Amino acid sequence: MPSPFDDDAQDEFEDDAVEVLGELTVTMPQAAPRLDKALAAAVPEGAELSRSRLMKMIEAGDVWRGGVAVTDAKAKVQAGDVITLRLAAPENLDTLPEDIPLTIVYEDKELIVIDKPAGMVVHPAPGTPSGTLVNALLHHCGDSLAGIGGARRPGIVHRIDKDTTGLLVVAKTDRAHHALSAQFADHSVTRRYLAVVHGAPSAYDPRIRGLRGVTFEGAGILKIATQLARHKHDRQRQAVVWDSGRHAVTRTRVVEELGPSAALVECWLETGRTHQIRVHMSYAGHGLLGDQTYGGSRKFSPKIYAAGADLANSFPRQALHAASLGFDHPKTGKRMEFTSPLPADLSALIHALSLHSGGEAPR
Repeated sequence: MPSPFDDDAQDEFEDDAVEVLGELTVTMPQAAPRLDKALAAAVPEGAELSRSRLMKMIEAGDVWRGGVAVTDAKAKVQAGDVITLRLAAPENLDTLPEDIPLTIVYEDKELIVIDKPAGMVVHPAPGTPSGTLVNALLHHCGDSLAGIGGARRPGIVHRIDKDTTGLLVVAKTDRAHHALSAQFADHSVTRRYLAVVHGAPSAYDPRIRGLRGVTFEGAGILKIATQLARHKHDRQRQAVVWDSGRHAVTRTRVVEELGPSAALVECWLETGRTHQIRVHMSYAGHGLLGDQTYGGSRKFSPKIYAAGADLANSFPRQALHAASLGFDHPKTGKRMEFTSPLPADLSALIHALSLHSGGEAPR
């Protein structure tokens, strides 16, 4: 698989790995008011120890000075202090590795980018203890997982729903997990999705212009900014709220109108809340095809969509695909951009709907 690094950068990346099992000794270069901050700055980058991991080590008594464990993260540090970190091997989780095929877009020592298929849950949960992306990654990565927070596990920094397809980046080291999480927190990760929705959002639609939190930006871009929280009566759903919840911003534009009743749209996230695109598009009156939770009950007329009505009306999942992903590599700082082609089922749906005969959309 081709590397995004040039030859010199790749050699540097391969050669400066640091063994992190056993003990690591660090001599403090200068005095500092806090042990945790001083360690975060002084520990070699290749040790792959984030500040949060160092905090846990201090609390667990795994950080020593002068033969005595230091358990106060705010302890003062003097120049020349010799600090010993006792680094246990990452713990194995109860989650079992499973030999599940994966579509790997890119992989190196720090991270792996996966093109997830429909039907795969990202993380084990009480209802899905196996068959998940994490199970598959534990098998694929094996001992190359350096440990996230002291456990030998892949670092899940974002998720997509079970029946959504497309790109995910997963950390393999504590350092990568920390760096990628920070990028998601400051919204510097770019994520773009393709979706097939009911109708076509339009700046000329007075109904959509009247919705609270909905505005139109240049070039026909629809911006939806609301709060999202769990639905009051259904804990499995999310809902638009205004007096609580978490801030959520989605932008979308029409890529192609598919007759009077559907459109292919591109959505990109400023925030990444649970079900965000699905909830926001439903709120705007343009729910996703196949979305049994938020998509609505509208049906396609065979008089208008002779070739596509049956397929659209029975589409078995939300028509949503994570098509592109961009972030800064946690080690090199280089910008990395990945794209994923539409899966076969979505391509077939779009093609079938494009063969419409025109006419008015059913009301």
